[in-house]
Amino acid sequence: MAEEHGVKPSAAGGTPNGTTFEQAMERLEAIVAKLESGDVPLETAIELFQEGMSLSRLCGQKLEQVERRIEMLVEGESGGLGRKPFAPSREEGNGD
Repeated sequence: MAEEHGVKPSAAGGTPNGTTFEQAMERLEAIVAKLESGDVPLETAIELFQEGMSLSRLCGQKLEQVERRIEMLVEGESGGLGRKPFAPSREEGNGD
């Protein structure tokens, strides 16, 4: 169950340190689909929910790291004129 898509939770019920963002998102999507099906015993649903919360936190942390790296890159290219926070364009990506 918790080893689908090659992502194995740690012994404490969290996620492994080497999990990529893509792996975490794929596993999180599988967990959501399984929970939405409603065909899961209560105990299993609780375990899946806990794993999903850990994966969600992991994804959030990884996104924050990427945003910080983008800010540093923009700052480095601007010649020290100031930090520009990462703000994705709302126009791009729509239609997916």
